[in-house]
Amino acid sequence: MPAAPARPRPAAERPRAGSVPVSADSEDLAQAWRRDPARRQPRGADPTGASSTGARVTGRVRRGTAKGAEVAAEQLGNVTLRLQARLKERAAAQRRLSALVWARRAGYVAIAALLAWVVLASPVLALDPQDVEVTGYGTVVDPADVAAVVDAHEGRSLATLASSRLADELRDVPGVRDATVERVWPRGLLIELTSREPVAAVPATDGYDLLDSEATRVGHADGAPARLPVVTVPVGKGNERVLESVLGVVNQLPVKLRNRVQDISASTEDTVTFVLRDGPKVEWGSADDSPLKARVLQVLLASDQGKAASVIDVSAPTLPTTRD
Repeated sequence: MPAAPARPRPAAERPRAGSVPVSADSEDLAQAWRRDPARRQPRGADPTGASSTGARVTGRVRRGTAKGAEVAAEQLGNVTLRLQARLKERAAAQRRLSALVWARRAGYVAIAALLAWVVLASPVLALDPQDVEVTGYGTVVDPADVAAVVDAHEGRSLATLASSRLADELRDVPGVRDATVERVWPRGLLIELTSREPVAAVPATDGYDLLDSEATRVGHADGAPARLPVVTVPVGKGNERVLESVLGVVNQLPVKLRNRVQDISASTEDTVTFVLRDGPKVEWGSADDSPLKARVLQVLLASDQGKAASVIDVSAPTLPTTRD
């Protein structure tokens, strides 16, 4: 049977001039390519389907981002430089402030050292014996003894001089009962003494010992003192109260009457008697009621009866008696 003549292909299916003939398999691949856009991507294209325009935009964005990062980095660098400059300025200010504080402290230390030198070691406050004033020597205190105590502290700062210690040293001077010391700035002292004034004389082997109101020996005399009564009392242990009674009577006598007492004696505490200069003998008794006895005695001495009497007894002051 003769072969059927070949049916002509449509124009769309005819191969173009110069094209390569495709087989059925090739035709199937072409149809699959048209159905799958991913296969139409040119070689080297973005597999996500972005176009070349998108790639350019992405590149520009990337370049813009990089440029922005550079600008941000530059700005950050400027901020960092400014911050560093401020930190340096602050550190410099802190150093200046610290230096000023230490300079002030050094100044305070120097001032304190200067004041300490002035107070403790300089001659500004050094004790000068020429600027020391002493009162209250009395009749028995030797000024040379007091001067020797003061001279021992010459040159010592008045600020560190222990006035109480100096007063204790002055109390050890013969005839001084008490002493007070007052600073007179910048270099002097005011010393006030309370002397132990003798009120009676006691016979001794080589003269007379002078006693104060507390029976303390405050001096010595070769002969009987003109204005002090000579005391005659038993000596030895156990007779101390007799002497105290006699001195108690002397202390309570008015000054004018005491200066007239020539001799005073006692064998016991209750038998005190004394003799007045240019006057009678007085029997006093004990030291009790001595102020009243003294007033009664003064009245009797002023009376005609008392002037004519050789003995006046005031041992009982409310019943005094006189004897020729």
